[in-house]
Amino acid sequence: MPELTPKQVSEFLATPAIARLATVKPLGGPYVVPVWQYWDGEAMYVIPRGRSRFVEHLRTEPRVAVSCADDVGAGHRRVLIEGRAEILEGPVLMAGWMLEIAREMAERTSALLGKRRKSKPMICTFHSMCVRVLREEATSLGYPNTFAIYDRGDQESAARTALRDIRVGDKTMRPGDLLQVIGRWKSAGVLPETAAEHVDNDLEFLASVAYRKYQSNLKAAGAVDFDDLLLLTNRLFDEFPAALQRQQQRFDHVQIDEYQDTNGAQFRLVEALVRPHHNLCVVGDDDQSIYGWRGAELRHILGFATIFPGTKTIRLEENYRCTDRILELANRLVRHNRGRHEKALRPNKTSAHDVRFLEFEDEQTEAERVAAEIKFLINRKNVPPADIAILFRTNEQPRPIETELRRQQVPYLLVGGQSFFDRREIRDILAYLKTIAHASDEVSLLRIINTPARGISNATVEKALSRAVREGRPFWDVVPALAAANEI
Repeated sequence: MPELTPKQVSEFLATPAIARLATVKPLGGPYVVPVWQYWDGEAMYVIPRGRSRFVEHLRTEPRVAVSCADDVGAGHRRVLIEGRAEILEGPVLMAGWMLEIAREMAERTSALLGKRRKSKPMICTFHSMCVRVLREEATSLGYPNTFAIYDRGDQESAARTALRDIRVGDKTMRPGDLLQVIGRWKSAGVLPETAAEHVDNDLEFLASVAYRKYQSNLKAAGAVDFDDLLLLTNRLFDEFPAALQRQQQRFDHVQIDEYQDTNGAQFRLVEALVRPHHNLCVVGDDDQSIYGWRGAELRHILGFATIFPGTKTIRLEENYRCTDRILELANRLVRHNRGRHEKALRPNKTSAHDVRFLEFEDEQTEAERVAAEIKFLINRKNVPPADIAILFRTNEQPRPIETELRRQQVPYLLVGGQSFFDRREIRDILAYLKTIAHASDEVSLLRIINTPARGISNATVEKALSRAVREGRPFWDVVPALAAANEI
């Protein structure tokens, strides 16, 4: 490993940036300083913080794409933020696919850059980035810039209306099933006009017809759904080169977190934005790709170097989160994955405790044993309750353990639970606001038309809806005529 002179150490330490701790052994060493490790294809350089060779390379090579192959606890988010601190002062887009990821990156960047910087990077999810683009450009696609964004409840109501309009009942296709098919098509970039070309059976053909009606109803209401944000932005970039050019000129660098979880629509957005300069840095781990069922395509990270020639790949294999016992098991297990980048995690800390695997006959027995062990650790071993966590994959799993913890009088705190915005009263208030902002938003109108109760029966609503469908007119337009004829 090439060593650095004391003069180089002093020069590097004089520039502000942050990286991780490691030991550098120049002539007067050893020095313990924050450093970057950078593999240039021939040797590993250990470089103190500041204007590292890695950052310098990104700044001086205008056509370079960087792929960081990371593992859990390897510091990949730190790479995006602290390792590229030099360029964060300019026009940079940092995107992730989850809101929690974007928030964490925003907090770290704010702490690193401080409040004195006038120019800060845009840090957001893919969807929020698309909202910003469409708020400026949606009129090109025939949507108002003040478009409403439907949540899941609104989508199901719109899907139910679309199925009713084409005379398909719930026994043939439920609204949730239709939304699943539509979501898959939208993630793949399939527009309503071409959906019929992608069907495999009769149900999907019905879905393609309902998809056209569903999308037509949304557009008439001046609304989009969550998947539309990506689909419409890609369509905007494809059909309106000037709009694409405006967005390309906005960012000199693009950085993507959790790249292994990107779907086709997200990949097309990234490729379009970096097309002029290829200043792209992504981090991800192919072994952590678990969202294929949501449209994530592993080939995006496995084929990154092929898609973006000249890529520099940096492997982050040292793990700071887990102990050696856990990593040994993880390495043995993950080797069986097919189609992966070869890598092996190296532990940064050791543990004297073995990993235990416990198998139970049923969930009740599991709950009893888990609660009993937690009670033993707290009462007999003096383990602070805050040091104990029970992790779940689904919201249904905590119930038996909650019941058992209560029975054994073990205090606990449930993190998560029902979302604030899923509460009925909150959804009702939002529906009122949406109706005020967009009188044509029938989904929101129908939610609150009799909330609170004001004597409007379901039969009255159905009568007005049926006439609106029959005449192809908005709900509000047929109400006066029905009232004048004393039909409602």
